[in-house]
Amino acid sequence: MKLIVGLGNPGDEYTLTRHNVGFCALSSLIKALDLQDEFKINKKIFARALKGKIGRKEIIMIKPETFMNDSGTAVQAALSFYKLTPADLLVIHDDKDIPLGETRMQTGRGPAGHNGVRSIIEKLGTEDFMRIRIGVSPHDQKIINTADFVLGKFTKEETTELKTILNNVASDVKTWLAS
Repeated sequence: MKLIVGLGNPGDEYTLTRHNVGFCALSSLIKALDLQDEFKINKKIFARALKGKIGRKEIIMIKPETFMNDSGTAVQAALSFYKLTPADLLVIHDDKDIPLGETRMQTGRGPAGHNGVRSIIEKLGTEDFMRIRIGVSPHDQKIINTADFVLGKFTKEETTELKTILNNVASDVKTWLAS
């Protein structure tokens, strides 16, 4: 069994913000992986969860109901509840230091200023879990206020580009699941 976590903030006001690109990725994965279910609240893990099967591999996808800065609480609870280890974990999140349109898949890295990832590392006591970092940085402007930027909504043009990015993320997830 594998756990796939998309990071974001709960609540309608955060829908389609840059910080919620992890949630967007999971919604896109449902279609790409042809899963027939929807996310349901699981109070034991502080998240909305969806169980599915990809080939013979069982997966759990979660969207934490904690706010971004406390993502580790939901991730730790989910790993414990499903009796998984950090090696079974994939976290998908935004990264303001990567240009929009680019993704990076890696393991064993620090939070690089991302408070959701910092929370996960602190709760798990390790950096040894897989991550897909989705670039959200604009091509033509400098970020002055990080909080305002990541909590801002994607522009119409960025939303169009995001669809392509999320297809690439789905491909990366399939590769990870196959390994």
